[in-house]
Amino acid sequence: MWFIINGAQLKCIYFISDVDYDYVVDQQPIGKLLFRQFCERNRPNYHKYNSFLDAAERYEVEVDETRTALAVELFGRYLKTEDGEAVTDVVPPDVIDDASKLLEAGSKDIFTECIRCVKSFLAGGPFSEFERSMYFHRYLQWKWLEAQPVTQHTFRMYRVLGKGGFGEVCACQVRATGKMYACKKLEKKRIKKRKGEAMVLIEKQILQRINSRFVVNLAYAYETKDALCLVLTIMNGGDLKFHIYNMCGADTGLGLERARFYAAQVACGLEHLHKMGIVYRDCKPENILLDDAGHVRISDLGLAVDVPEGGSVRGRVGTVGYMAPEVIDNERYTFSPDWFSFGCLVYEMIEGRAPFRARKEKVKREEVDRRVKHEQEKYSSKFSECARALCGALLAKSAGARLGAAAGRRGAATVKQHRFFARLNWARLEAGLLDAPFVPDPHAVYAKDVLDIEQFSTVKGVNLDAADDTFYGKFNTGSVSIPWQREMIETGCYTELNVFNTDEEGKESRPPDLQLAPPAAPSDDDKGCFVFARRALCPQKKVPARLRPVPVPAHLLPPADRAPAS
Repeated sequence: MWFIINGAQLKCIYFISDVDYDYVVDQQPIGKLLFRQFCERNRPNYHKYNSFLDAAERYEVEVDETRTALAVELFGRYLKTEDGEAVTDVVPPDVIDDASKLLEAGSKDIFTECIRCVKSFLAGGPFSEFERSMYFHRYLQWKWLEAQPVTQHTFRMYRVLGKGGFGEVCACQVRATGKMYACKKLEKKRIKKRKGEAMVLIEKQILQRINSRFVVNLAYAYETKDALCLVLTIMNGGDLKFHIYNMCGADTGLGLERARFYAAQVACGLEHLHKMGIVYRDCKPENILLDDAGHVRISDLGLAVDVPEGGSVRGRVGTVGYMAPEVIDNERYTFSPDWFSFGCLVYEMIEGRAPFRARKEKVKREEVDRRVKHEQEKYSSKFSECARALCGALLAKSAGARLGAAAGRRGAATVKQHRFFARLNWARLEAGLLDAPFVPDPHAVYAKDVLDIEQFSTVKGVNLDAADDTFYGKFNTGSVSIPWQREMIETGCYTELNVFNTDEEGKESRPPDLQLAPPAAPSDDDKGCFVFARRALCPQKKVPARLRPVPVPAHLLPPADRAPAS
């Protein structure tokens, strides 16, 4: 038997949880699966509404060549008839008429209002029925498991990947599921010595709010005796600085197509941050990381800050050569600096060098700042006319004239409309359906050799006290809901544990762990859920964790290197 919770505990979890359709079904991956399971198994008449939502989502990411044909098919199946899979009983006739007109006009937003109507219906009676079902009680069990304490024993540590301002970044693996992450260790004494508590906490709180495929996601936050640890999306493909200067040769650049793909994904990441009111302030090649499939994400949000609605911020922070003129002059700003540094990034990917400073050029900061504010960047034959126009618009000296800056939180929309991205299907890119132009070799290590990564010296003269513990308590919050639930699903734990009793007719009923009566006390032999079991997923070698090689996921290996199926 896995994690048993009695009726009183379920009620307690219920009252401290957000319980509405938008949160449980639209935002929680496990909540969505269990609501779908409830509809399919217990209320087949509701299944058609979920089928429509899936079809509409499929339409949103369809390739342009077949998009119109799919729209006609879906309109006929779900909105033109009252039989079978039709959802006309919950979508008003005037909304259907408007959708028909949009279809005839060739609009891309045909089903938006229909989706709203269907979700509004599901959020009423169907969701109320779900709340009273064993499927919702199972959801509460998962929420209970999600809230369990996280410690250093939750993970197995591997080789060092790099260094941050307050400590090392290592590869790590969740012992129970096998999921790989990157663990950013922030040494407590180093934080205190540099008075970095506020910066560290802001970074953690911002990461905790973000759920984007274009920004590294925070999965866990915990503490050890000596460090605060952020467990983040692992990006094994290296950073763009490594690829520009170590993989492509001096002053070669990545090429227009590869630069376009990465630029589009970074623009999506900035769009997500800006919509949440966050200005990044550190967009540069070493902060843009590649994953196993060759897709990129924004990383290192240590300088990010919230911009108040209708307000602005000030701060002369960033990296020399990538800071916008208004940042150098310590003026107030909103999101404009991100589009300037984004322009620097696009330029560097294409040209193979930064626009205002050559690599390893020995020049004073004041001189680089002068170039940023007063000199015009130079363009070579590597730039197409569209690429040159994009960089020129992004690198405008005046924030008011800069592409993306005038629209505030919605500035990414104007950047995405630039003709440099004209042939890009943004919907498919945002859904992760476009193939990357470069896929990292799973056997290669796109980082410095472990022995070349300098170790931190010991911090002396700093003592930790009770006041520090208060700060650590704000940091040590354990699992982050959406990444944790995705981990359970992707690693097969959800399927393995989400078991119900089934009668002869195939109908599901409550298993013993979902009985609301208080359960019998577990025996001493009961090992509990395997999620808590500390079992080796790969052979332990007596090698320091700092040097331990990172295991390669089986699906990335060529067939000849994969272990035979048992």
